[in-house]
Amino acid sequence: MTITWFGHSCFRIESKEGSVLIDPFVKEIGLRPPKIKDNLVLVTHNHSDHNNISEANSEAFIIDGPGEYEKQGISVRGVTSFHDKSGGKERGLNTMYAIKAEGMVLCHMGDFGQDKLDDKQVEDIGSVDILMIPVGGNYTIDYKEAVNIIGQIEPKIVIPMHYKIKGLEIDISGPEKFLKEIGLTPEKVDKFKIAGKNLPIEEMKLVMFQG
Repeated sequence: MTITWFGHSCFRIESKEGSVLIDPFVKEIGLRPPKIKDNLVLVTHNHSDHNNISEANSEAFIIDGPGEYEKQGISVRGVTSFHDKSGGKERGLNTMYAIKAEGMVLCHMGDFGQDKLDDKQVEDIGSVDILMIPVGGNYTIDYKEAVNIIGQIEPKIVIPMHYKIKGLEIDISGPEKFLKEIGLTPEKVDKFKIAGKNLPIEEMKLVMFQG
């Protein structure tokens, strides 16, 4: 499996079963949008920095909410959450996705904004191998809340997202405080290749894409 990060919350997961693109964005945020060539396109919520599906091909399977889905042997579970700390009154709903491919489970939290996960959300997400979690604050959880939620999920690999990088014209923080708070030395990558047999067994691993 190969994971590519395009900035913000946008990832491509290329597996033996097919290709998944999560949260494609518009160019107005200051980054270059990916070309959509994927079998599955996942949208966590209906904001333009996460839902740019206008150029998806007509055969792409688009998932934009909670539920159980399957396409080409890739299974997806969408779990409802809130984009803010007031039950969605400020920014509405957000869907977290648990994606199973190549025998591994990846969880993308979207613009998660709650203080923490509730027990049902933890149960619905289930066991996670690779977690993609926002850390930039302001519109989502901040670095401290992210570390606490990582403790709730206990993934084998953590990939931070939704933080300030060069060119991004959105008012969020960089990853520095998160890196200090989590206390792990990151493996820095341009693309991340992983097989189930190579997942960490004891120590949690932190992966940072070059932004």
